[in-house]
Amino acid sequence: MYICTFFVLSLGLEKNHHEGRGFVFLLAVSPVARTDLAQKRHSARVGKTSLIMSLVSEEFPEEVPPRAEEITIPADVTPERVPTHIVDYSEAEQSDEQLHQEISQANVICIVYAVNNKHSIDKVTSRWIPLINERTDKDSRLPLILVGNKSDLVEYSSMETILPIMNQYTEIETCVECSAKNLKNISELFYYAQKAVLHPTGPLYCPEEKEMKPACIKALTRIFKISDQDNDGTLNDAELNFFQRICFNTPLAPQALEDVKNVVRKHISDGVADSGLTLKGFLFLHTLFIQRGRHETTWTVLRRFGYDDDLDLTPEYLFPLLKIPPDCTTELNHHAYLFLQSTFDKHDLDRDCALSPDELKDLFKVFPYIPWGPDVNNTVCTNERGWITYQGFLSQWTLTTYLDVQRCLEYLGYLGYSILTEQESQASAITVTRDKKIDLQKKQTQRNVFRCNVIGVKNCGKSGVLQALLGRNLMLHDISESEFLTEAEIICDVVCLVYDVSNPKSFEYCARIFKQHFMDSRIPCLIVAAKSDLHEVKQEYSISPTDFCRKHKMPPPQAFTCNTADAPSKDIFVKLTTMAMYPEDHYRDRLSRDMGHTDRIENLRKIWVFLKTAFHARLRCMCTCNRCTFCICQNFLNSDLLQSVKNKIFTAVLNRLRARVAEWGAMLLADDEGSITHQVHAVSSVEDSIFMESSHGPLFLEARHVTQADLKSSTFWLRASFGATVFAVLGFAMYKALLKQR
Repeated sequence: MYICTFFVLSLGLEKNHHEGRGFVFLLAVSPVARTDLAQKRHSARVGKTSLIMSLVSEEFPEEVPPRAEEITIPADVTPERVPTHIVDYSEAEQSDEQLHQEISQANVICIVYAVNNKHSIDKVTSRWIPLINERTDKDSRLPLILVGNKSDLVEYSSMETILPIMNQYTEIETCVECSAKNLKNISELFYYAQKAVLHPTGPLYCPEEKEMKPACIKALTRIFKISDQDNDGTLNDAELNFFQRICFNTPLAPQALEDVKNVVRKHISDGVADSGLTLKGFLFLHTLFIQRGRHETTWTVLRRFGYDDDLDLTPEYLFPLLKIPPDCTTELNHHAYLFLQSTFDKHDLDRDCALSPDELKDLFKVFPYIPWGPDVNNTVCTNERGWITYQGFLSQWTLTTYLDVQRCLEYLGYLGYSILTEQESQASAITVTRDKKIDLQKKQTQRNVFRCNVIGVKNCGKSGVLQALLGRNLMLHDISESEFLTEAEIICDVVCLVYDVSNPKSFEYCARIFKQHFMDSRIPCLIVAAKSDLHEVKQEYSISPTDFCRKHKMPPPQAFTCNTADAPSKDIFVKLTTMAMYPEDHYRDRLSRDMGHTDRIENLRKIWVFLKTAFHARLRCMCTCNRCTFCICQNFLNSDLLQSVKNKIFTAVLNRLRARVAEWGAMLLADDEGSITHQVHAVSSVEDSIFMESSHGPLFLEARHVTQADLKSSTFWLRASFGATVFAVLGFAMYKALLKQR
């Protein structure tokens, strides 16, 4: 009879493996009745605590305590580079509740027996394995490690006795014989314990059937299809080297590649074809790795392609973090489109630039489900056989990215985007556009995809408009007929209001929706007159569609029909795209056109009042400020100095200059005098007309004096001021010259 003792190890691992869980290793030997504990304590020891002490101190301890304190081994000294927490357990000092708690927290359990005591080996199956299985779920059995201690005391091995136990219980990962006294296999014990947690056999391999489990085969098949970049059913040397490099960070030498193929050829006939590794050969290699105890090779591949311990793709792999601020949209960038182009070409086996149903099904074999339903063929470009074209394929991805970027990230993860492009995650394929408000402020946009909501009554021709605009970077959203639109149905870049010219009641709905939701918004709107090939009837609305557009300062209704031999016109697409790209210009045009009927009329009225008041006040000599432009010019023209200068100029030029100069001067003066006379007559006529107009209406007296800045806004006074100034400067200069000569 032996005292029950336990050896518990707790291991921490990276988050992507175990989400903060510790690994707990439990080592135990067969128990005895509690009445026998005191008298048999020393003789019953099997070396559990000695193993801990020998591992830490690297020498056999002369004195061994009943239970060791908790020990933490740092990650840099462990084979798998993970921290290890060792907790010793002893039934002599701890209760059954503590034992059960340790089992529930364990990730792997090591059962220790003495190789020189057959009774302790029997207790492994009669006591410990049943006790452990009672405390764990059947579908998630903990891996077990059998540890045979005190191998230095015998000349034989206990493996012949242990092998039947290992075959009976599939949860047993391995068996290690060691010796705490001479430090034999102690490091290997902890290596296999860590390996059992990091690289468990259970999810990969079924020992009874000696083959891989279906979930493992499914995961490796997906990995094979992703790695088969030319989709020829085999992995050639270039693809094998790429696979080796992304999984193990080192390529294979040509001879090593040939050796791998020879191993496959030796065991299965169809494992290699055309110098490439087939799917059967790929699966055989991983089966061979597992059977030879190299589970870590298969697990390294699985985790590189995003799988967790349950062989499910992790959320971190499928849904990487992507921050999207409010009022921003998401688009695929250039690298993503290149990847999708290569994916399309990979599965377009007949090279007809379209994916047949079988080709599309083959593309989606790396997905756990079919992501696109049959309705996709009605929303993107297809060929005459109804197959999705290359343009339609990219359009569907663009639509998914705009509407549901998380689903786009998931789909790219299934296709292996981050692996084949050697990027950190699928988030590198997404471009987050800047806030739309910034685009409006800068009057330019960096966006490439725009959303257009198509609104109209049922059977008004919306489907024809949608089909005609397919294949362009304008995302069309058909809004079903309803009395009021939801907030989500209003959010868009441009609105297309469609009515049927042959239906007298169809335009009324468009007009009502426009007035309810878009009349006062900055979202540009375009009205489309569908079915324009039919006879146009008068719409049952207060005004015609043309007058409605003119009233609300929109472009006139755009005629559209699909019933033509030629392709539908692209004018509507050009207009909608332009309006979506430059909504501020459209909004400003609407404002300016609105001012033409409201503010512009008011501005013209104020200008007219200004002119009447200014001219009437000045020309009737009602201004005596001597500060405004009119007063200054008037006083200067009437000054004695100017008159004397003018007379002296005439005399000097005629008497002192030569004949030709005198003739030219006379002509110049005559012209100047004529122009001044003409301006005076023009001013007089303006005065008379304004005076006559003002006599027919009320006299505006609120602006009896007009400032100099206001007068400058008048073209006439600007010209008059400039001419007078030039004339005065020239005259004064010539006057000075004449004085000097005297």
